[in-house]
Amino acid sequence: MDIRTCYQQLGGDYEAVMGRLRQEERVAKFLRLFPRDESFTLLTDSLTARDWPSAFRAAHTLKGVAMNLGLSALAQSSSELTEALRAGEPAQDPTPLYQAVKGDYEKTVAAIGALENG
Repeated sequence: MDIRTCYQQLGGDYEAVMGRLRQEERVAKFLRLFPRDESFTLLTDSLTARDWPSAFRAAHTLKGVAMNLGLSALAQSSSELTEALRAGEPAQDPTPLYQAVKGDYEKTVAAIGALENG
């Protein structure tokens, strides 16, 4: 799979990321690094521990990375979770928002894996 197809599969913003990084080689480099980022693991662990400040920082970081890479669906779901955690302990159970982030994250990592293997 090529990078453009990867972005199409993810519903990502290929044109925006190319506008920022200018070269497909650069985009590919940062996409390949994405699964090594520990923000999602920190988010999961922080939510489990009910450590709201750490969960907020992890969600915010994940949102920023996703936005910079044009990973639109993950950026949107992590943005919604970030806002729910912004004030500390959320007013409502954050599990549905987390599940959306988890689904988008897993889809993203799988597409990057297909990029690596194709």
